[in-house]
Amino acid sequence: MINSVERPLEMMLELLGQRGVYAILHSLTSSSLRFGALQHITALPPRTLSLRLKELEEFGLITRTEYNEVPPRVDYALTSSGKGLRPTLEALAKWER
Repeated sequence: MINSVERPLEMMLELLGQRGVYAILHSLTSSSLRFGALQHITALPPRTLSLRLKELEEFGLITRTEYNEVPPRVDYALTSSGKGLRPTLEALAKWER
């Protein structure tokens, strides 16, 4: 894995290139979502989605908010750094078409 301190752009491109990451970030641009909604959007297996969410959280692009309710509820949302990617994600969506 690339050292994120020395090469942040390469690290971000590597992260965005992973399966499901773009879909996760793009879907969170409009609102926070729960795990089940993200799984439906990305069609990733639960374990893979969980790993991607953890990586995005460690990279500081999303936050995980756990609510003390029954049944348990967890919401995922973009951080301010993640929101900063919005123009890039929108440009990629336009380019993709």
